[in-house]
Amino acid sequence: MKASSILTVLLLLLNVTAFPTYGKTFIPIGHDGGSHRIYIVHVTKPSDKKFHLFKQRKEWYMSYLPNATLSSGWPRLVYAYRQVITGFAAWLTQEEVNAMKAMDGFLFSSEDDDLQPRTTYTYEFLGLTSDGSPDMWFNSNYGGGQIIGVIDSGVTPNHPSFGDLGVPPPDLSKWKGSCYWGPPICNNKLIGAQGFSGGMSISPLDMRGHGTHCASIAAGNIVHNASYEGAAQGKASGMAPKAHLAVYKINTTADLLRCIDEAIRNHVDVLSISQGHAKEFIYSGIIKGAFAASTKGIVTCAAAPNGGPTPNSIDNDAPWIITVGACTTDRKIASVVKLGDGQEFLGESVSAGKWLATPQLPLVNVRTCYPDIGKHDVVGKIVICEGKYLISFIGDIVQKAGGPGVIVISLQGNYTQPTINDIPASHVTSDDGTKIEEYFLSSPNATAAIIFRGTQFGAKPAPAVARSSGRGPSLQNGDIIKPDIIAPGVNILVASPSESNSTGKQATFVFQSGTSMATPHVAGIAALLKHNHPTWSAAAIQSAIMTTAKSRDRDGNRITDQNNGKIATAFDMGSGMVNPLAANDPGLIYDIKPLWIGALL
Repeated sequence: MKASSILTVLLLLLNVTAFPTYGKTFIPIGHDGGSHRIYIVHVTKPSDKKFHLFKQRKEWYMSYLPNATLSSGWPRLVYAYRQVITGFAAWLTQEEVNAMKAMDGFLFSSEDDDLQPRTTYTYEFLGLTSDGSPDMWFNSNYGGGQIIGVIDSGVTPNHPSFGDLGVPPPDLSKWKGSCYWGPPICNNKLIGAQGFSGGMSISPLDMRGHGTHCASIAAGNIVHNASYEGAAQGKASGMAPKAHLAVYKINTTADLLRCIDEAIRNHVDVLSISQGHAKEFIYSGIIKGAFAASTKGIVTCAAAPNGGPTPNSIDNDAPWIITVGACTTDRKIASVVKLGDGQEFLGESVSAGKWLATPQLPLVNVRTCYPDIGKHDVVGKIVICEGKYLISFIGDIVQKAGGPGVIVISLQGNYTQPTINDIPASHVTSDDGTKIEEYFLSSPNATAAIIFRGTQFGAKPAPAVARSSGRGPSLQNGDIIKPDIIAPGVNILVASPSESNSTGKQATFVFQSGTSMATPHVAGIAALLKHNHPTWSAAAIQSAIMTTAKSRDRDGNRITDQNNGKIATAFDMGSGMVNPLAANDPGLIYDIKPLWIGALL
């Protein structure tokens, strides 16, 4: 995208932020089917009009529509925006949009689209609290008083991560939002919860789990004895455990713009958005909404895609967004493969108390275990499979075929995943898998054992850029280095609303990976910084985070790429891994006023 086009977006956004907000914007909608689709329409405000009431703005938007309702009687107008853009969302046909192009003030339109989704230890790994050094949590009152807005798939309000023990009530002179459920479900922790879909107000209850995961990382309260089937047991906490949460449930770009509109009116301090789509700046709801938020001092953290290691797989890449990639930690749920010749390889699995170890057993290399396992004699043997399918699925088919254990070789470089298996299992890296296969080929009586060793720390290198983390350079503007920062996003223990454990009961916590999990880490840290530096702008917070990031791992070596072990570049990791303690005292910050961005571009 040309810099002049980005500047056009900037000027359009500046046009909208000058207007105050009034009234309530809920507009129920429906559609007739057929050729009607929801379009997001951008317009320019006439110089001869002044909107003293939101009703006047809405009436002006309505003047662009052929009529007020569809043939079914449902209103055409879906959302009337007032903060994020000058424009609206409405049910229209392509022919009606074409006719609208001749009307004064029309700029452009785009069809609405779906957005795609993109911890007991990470607060320690990031140095928020540690013996013998300054305590970032204590000094920032654990983020108390800050409001983090999470725009995602909703929330599970009765999860212990969202209990409000020790969390004071919000400052009502600041907080202007509402909660769908009201007390006692909403509380001093979960102060806001709303959902929007196609113009309708919906329940913010999380049916997918993604929003619950992200909210717990950003500001989940402290939960003792958290674990996933006994793995990674310890104290779970969000990055800002005393901060308030305002959760907004969305599905599409039009919904997202409506939610950012609402979040600005509600006076949130930080936005965490683990959603996205690869779109030009001018059509991206996240980029436009984040700019409007930044003019109000709101920090927006948005996830890079999970498109790595492919170059140019970055989006959410405007300079006013903290674009977050994912990295590993040094924690493993260890399941060791010990070969008959004494070699040992560290893999991962969760035994859930069902197994601890196997003896040395014959080894068989099936490789494509689905659908080919029936062609091999695997009874009583440790089976080598490639990780083409879910590891738990591979374990099931090996077990049904009579195999007492399985070694799953990662097809994603050095990425391994701890999943529950009913039989002894180990998910090993692709390099280690190659060595295991070489041993099998060179040894006529090859054997192996699988030994579960539980939660271990000190895995190296750590951190490393996650293989799947989206990479730059930006296709929208090659002058922008993205991502900005990396944060833990591999095998993170997160709050879960619905997944069942081995006993058939609901699992309170599960492991999840991706830039979606990395982003709320940075959002929570931004809330801590805003507590300590209330006069800092969104750009100043971003500067502090980026200029103090760690570019070296725990052994003092330069951070590497999990995919190939090579030194990570700025297009892989941005400035490096977020370093909260250093960001709190950066020494120097680079502040940028919204109007200056035009000159930059």
